[in-house]
Amino acid sequence: MFIQPEWQWKQENGSGMHQWIKQKQNPHANDVDIIVYGALLSYASDPMKKAQYPTAFRKAWSSFQSYNLDEQVDLRSLAIVDIGDVAIDSTNRMLSESAIEAAAENLSIAYQKSFTCLIGGDHAITACSLRGIKNAFPNERIGIIQLDTHLDARNQEDIGLAMNSPIHQLIASGVVEGKHIYNVGLHGFFNSPEMIYYAREQGIHMITLKQMRRDGIQLTIREMLRQLMYEVDRIYVSVDLDALDITFAPDVPAATPGGLTAYELFDILKLIGENEGVRHIDFIYPDPKQNELRLETVKTGVTAFLQWLTGIQLDHRNRISRKEKAGYGATP
Repeated sequence: MFIQPEWQWKQENGSGMHQWIKQKQNPHANDVDIIVYGALLSYASDPMKKAQYPTAFRKAWSSFQSYNLDEQVDLRSLAIVDIGDVAIDSTNRMLSESAIEAAAENLSIAYQKSFTCLIGGDHAITACSLRGIKNAFPNERIGIIQLDTHLDARNQEDIGLAMNSPIHQLIASGVVEGKHIYNVGLHGFFNSPEMIYYAREQGIHMITLKQMRRDGIQLTIREMLRQLMYEVDRIYVSVDLDALDITFAPDVPAATPGGLTAYELFDILKLIGENEGVRHIDFIYPDPKQNELRLETVKTGVTAFLQWLTGIQLDHRNRISRKEKAGYGATP
């Protein structure tokens, strides 16, 4: 089901990201806080070509340390394991999609107390991953937070399970309900009237950047999370790096002017990490049509991942602090 990643680091202790994230298959469930895995599915360029970002993501680890100076937290207290990449069939799209679905299902069952993080690749992997999670927990309601410039809701009957159709496909198959989907990052002239009409018809919550900037990031994200925690059993976050302004992600094929700044994305992911209802996340970085990935965009993606981990660590620290205060104030 999983193969070793194309890029592996020597396993040693240290504060470098490549040292404290361990790379091994089949870790014991009690030894893992966060499971990281990759999906090398790429449709944006050559269907036979493997997605570049999962490998580039791992290669960049040596540029980062475990300590977040802004938040005064050391991420080494989180047990993070990279279990490799889903074994896909480069000649058969359907088999590849089924493999990602099965991997997500198995991980969700085997590591129920852990967070899962999928690195891609094309946005089609989001639909595969969510189908697997729904298979694992068929009676649970799933909410989606989609950080994206686009609604990704074109009719899949017209285009197949392509990168701009996962939301439509998930609604049509009953995996999620439109009213449990929040899209953050919409702006400008990048969604068709038909998709906007479909989103409204399905009850998708469309939060524009203009609205979020007016109301404030913290208020917007926390209210969205509060509402989802009330309505669903688990939350899935999909981070498409095309949500970034094109100046921060110049090589992401669908990046646009006027998108999120890197700083806004980092703040959003920290807030998301602080909410325990978010159990699953993916990071999407489709291949450029011609060139290789640019290191500055890769590093932005890795930093976004680390900000999500920072939120998780802050939540853990706050929980411990509250327990200690409660214990201190209790009557013997």
